[in-house]
Amino acid sequence: QVQVAESGGGSVQAGGSLRLSCEVSGLTFRSYCMAWFRQTPEKEREGVAAIDRDGSTSYANSVKGRFTISFDNEKNTLFLQMNSLKPEDTAMYYCAADYVPGESRCLGMDWVVFGGNYGGQGTQVTVSP
Repeated sequence: QVQVAESGGGSVQAGGSLRLSCEVSGLTFRSYCMAWFRQTPEKEREGVAAIDRDGSTSYANSVKGRFTISFDNEKNTLFLQMNSLKPEDTAMYYCAADYVPGESRCLGMDWVVFGGNYGGQGTQVTVSP
């Protein structure tokens, strides 16, 4: 069973940067798709970024060019580098890992938005104007 633990959130001013980390355990093979998603009480879950086993990535339009997802195989840690943060990025951020067959399904992020009880405790990101 895959378990995740997010960290790295905090409070920053608009234009600032944060780097989120997600320690992943229980992976039995490398055919997993991984993603970051975020949620607020006012908005539905939003897929932020995804990465497949080959290293291909995808991003929500709202973060494209500002966020970068990466995975360290040796440390089994998923990262999300967030630059040029905006107040609308304020949310609880979660990570997820699951076996998702097919690159398009993985990177499309429907699996993390509409399915499963993904994420750990989450890490709060607050961006002030």
